[in-house]
This record gives sequence, structure tokens and C-alpha cells, in this order.
Amino acid sequence: MLFRNLGVPELILILVIAILIFGPGRIGKIGAELGKGIRGFKEGVSDGEGKKEETEEETAEETQEETTEEQENT
Repeated sequence: MLFRNLGVPELILILVIAILIFGPGRIGKIGAELGKGIRGFKEGVSDGEGKKEETEEETAEETQEETTEEQENT
């Protein structure tokens, strides 16, 4: 694994380098945008799962209706 031995000193070094590159004000903005992106991704995934369940329910209902119609016709 790539980040197996990533400890506190390494994380502090990465944070210091990030502050030197981007500056303290921009780090907050980057963090906020990253949080919004992750939140949007989670919402999208949960919406997709809900739509999948709705589609499965509709398919089951249609199959039940078709079976009922076939039984009535015979």
C-alpha cells in the first residue's frame, strides 16, 4: 500500500509544504471546495441507489401485472 507508513510527522510536513505553496487563505478555500465535492458525490451516489430501487420496484410491479393479465387471458 502506498500510504501505509504515513505518520504524524509526514502529515505535518505535507501541511507545511501545502501552506508554503498555496498560502493559508487558499488552503481553507481548497478544503471547503473539497468538502462540497465529497458531499455532492455522496448525494449523487445515494440518489442513484434510490432511483435503482424505484426502478426495481416498478419492474416488479409491471411483471406482476403482466402475469395477472396472462392468467386472466387463459
